[in-house]
Amino acid sequence: MNFNESTQAKEIRNAVQKVCSQFDDNYWAEKDDTGTFPEEFVAAITQGGWLGIAMPTEYGGAGLGIREAVILAHTIARSGAGMSGASAVHLNLFGPNPIVVFGNERQKERFLPPLIKGEDRACFGVTEPDAGLNTTRLSTRAVRDGDNYIINGRKMWTTTAQTATKILLIVRTTDIEDCDKPTDGLSLFYTNLDRNSIEVRMIPKMGRAAVDSNALFIDDLVVPVSDRIGEEGAGWKYLLHGLNPERILIAAESVGLGQLALERASNYARERVVFDRTIGKNQAIQHPLAVNWMELESAMLMVNHAASMYDAGKPCGAEANSAKYLAAEAGYKACHRAVLTHGGMGYAREYHVERYLREIMIPVIAPISQELIKSYIAEQVLGQEKSY
Repeated sequence: MNFNESTQAKEIRNAVQKVCSQFDDNYWAEKDDTGTFPEEFVAAITQGGWLGIAMPTEYGGAGLGIREAVILAHTIARSGAGMSGASAVHLNLFGPNPIVVFGNERQKERFLPPLIKGEDRACFGVTEPDAGLNTTRLSTRAVRDGDNYIINGRKMWTTTAQTATKILLIVRTTDIEDCDKPTDGLSLFYTNLDRNSIEVRMIPKMGRAAVDSNALFIDDLVVPVSDRIGEEGAGWKYLLHGLNPERILIAAESVGLGQLALERASNYARERVVFDRTIGKNQAIQHPLAVNWMELESAMLMVNHAASMYDAGKPCGAEANSAKYLAAEAGYKACHRAVLTHGGMGYAREYHVERYLREIMIPVIAPISQELIKSYIAEQVLGQEKSY
């Protein structure tokens, strides 16, 4: 791996930073307080052409890779936007990958340009109330009816569904009892989020109020066969082309948010005087901050390594999951330490670090738990027996 940032990478980072600089702490605090989607921020990112950074040029994208998307996601989170800003555009950076890889030419022409231009906003319907992280046990069902499918079921934790016009939806088309493997019989659709057939209920939550999370209730949703991505029953394989980039991108965002928190803590430690000395002069303050820096830098190396492997077309499940695990751990520790470094003021909204701590819990929990990642590494890398 080349550890020197390329000229192109620097140009991307500087350009994204310029966009993000238009949206200060007060903007993000207000969005968090009111639970209002950051439409102005998304419009600015869209106007800059960043939504299509990893999409093919023939459909209006930049034709770059996940490595470049990592720079975008990291820079957004690092700017002060945190997960509120990153999550507002997150799905557009990785979600269309199954369409790019497995969609037919007509689907790419229909689906990708409106996403890249910001004319469509997509959400991702995967998790279900009873299945959780056990995606093979999804119960939302699609039944073929001529040239359409009729879909019924429920989805949970669907981000941006309040304003989305499209949904990337994985459902069962064959009952699991009739499949040779649990991963068989799942199909992937990219279709209209028809609110006549899909009820969207917002889930109140502890952080990132600016970007909605929702429960979806799907009743007799009619989906044309032409909206199915690839072959019926092969959706699990297609879904994986979105999951690894998702883990890599949320890892980049975790590092960015952790670095933001560390910067705020370091600045405060240099300025805050107690007992006639800056608190940063005390090793009890400076040593944990130093450890935060080392952990965040190390996590970012794994993020870039995983992104490079994905862009090279190499299997990167272990690396993508490891990046997510290490970045979430490092990001959480940095955000937690930032609150402690500020002392009582860390609990005050004025200094923003309490918002970072609330937001960093998202990558700690999602899109896959830290415990499942450890099980994955133990089984797939170290050859241990499956524990669940």
